[in-house]
Amino acid sequence: MPFGSGQIAQLGTAWGAMGALTASDGSVAHPWLQRLARSQEPLRDLADAAHYLCLLHGRHPGVIDHALEHAHLQLERDWLEVAAEAFVAERAYLVRLVAAAGPLPSTPGQAETEAAAVAQRHALDMLAQSDRTGCATGAAVALALDWAGIRPVLDAAGVRLGLTPPVSELPLPEETVTVVNTLAREMNVERAMLFGAQQMFAQHRALLDLLEARAGARAHH
Repeated sequence: MPFGSGQIAQLGTAWGAMGALTASDGSVAHPWLQRLARSQEPLRDLADAAHYLCLLHGRHPGVIDHALEHAHLQLERDWLEVAAEAFVAERAYLVRLVAAAGPLPSTPGQAETEAAAVAQRHALDMLAQSDRTGCATGAAVALALDWAGIRPVLDAAGVRLGLTPPVSELPLPEETVTVVNTLAREMNVERAMLFGAQQMFAQHRALLDLLEARAGARAHH
């Protein structure tokens, strides 16, 4: 189940570096995500978010699937397998949202936006297929943690579109931190995991910046 910004902030101390990074760099701190999650914006802005999140994460194989191919430890593989299976439902939810929302809202600068989003997707694909031990898993962990902040946006869109949001089956944050701490200790890969996570968070923040700019362009068009 998605958890709020207060809970994420509290995790900072208990989770060490990954928790602190999630609290500081995760999407939940982005003002535009907060406005969308509270359904304060027009439906077209929520639909726009669903479309672009689907562009980044609606394909298979995705970030978590790629990371699973690069996993070494059994604990790492176990967590990634559960997360990958859960994300199958998240992808299906994204596709349903996009189908219900209809075409992308007409927005000035559409071609440039599409190019930026495709570049982001390529960057995530490369990150998730990194041969640096721990990097891909760090990106997958960050996606799962960040999804807890992103999911309320999708649910706000779903409610407005008449869909019943499914329950997220992604691993609980407590389970995730156990994996992170064990991998950091047993394989000395914390630095690589944090790098992967940092890059994932940066891509999500860039997407939110893009979505906010698109909303502004529509409002003044």
